[in-house]
Amino acid sequence: MSADVSPTGKRSGPGPSPELRASHADRDRVVDLLRIAAGDGLLTAEELDERLEAALSARTVSELAPLTADLPPVSARGAVSTAEVKDVVRIEQVHSGTIERGGRWVVPRRIELAVTYCDVVLDFTDAVITHDTLRIEVGMTGKTLTLVTRPGVVVDTDGLRLVHSRVTHRHAPPGPDAPVALRVELVGLKAHGRVVVRPPRRTFGQWLRRRPTHR
Repeated sequence: MSADVSPTGKRSGPGPSPELRASHADRDRVVDLLRIAAGDGLLTAEELDERLEAALSARTVSELAPLTADLPPVSARGAVSTAEVKDVVRIEQVHSGTIERGGRWVVPRRIELAVTYCDVVLDFTDAVITHDTLRIEVGMTGKTLTLVTRPGVVVDTDGLRLVHSRVTHRHAPPGPDAPVALRVELVGLKAHGRVVVRPPRRTFGQWLRRRPTHR
């Protein structure tokens, strides 16, 4: 005999239980984990693309589970809880010392810079990336804005207006292509100063290995 159907539409009799449907929040959670893993070098560009496509098209929770099953727990990689992720961070300062974000800081969706004659350093070397795009709205006069990148972090300065300023973009040494984990878009106005985009400085050991040998 077939299972009875209750007034709510749920089956009350024996038989396999239906699979749980995946929500937008479920898919977004897996997408964020995959992007963090790619930024940490755990996934190649091809693997990231394949898994993102599978995550965005998943209909059930069981389809999402295998996409992160072979990745270490987020806490083990030093990431932070989603409660610490912010959409907007405003940095406002006038005539002070260097403003710096470094270490395992959480990258928001947008940063608003309202800074006058203060150096600003945003170091993405060990940053926790939870979004694929960071928009930096620049309102900065004087001094230098420095962005320290890592493989997988690209910076777009096309939307930035410069007044008596210049942009210096120092590229990292050639290496294997990394998936784009974060795209940084600079917009707004930078007056009287510099914008520097560079990779991390080499350690003493790396400097020694790169020195030319002479006979």
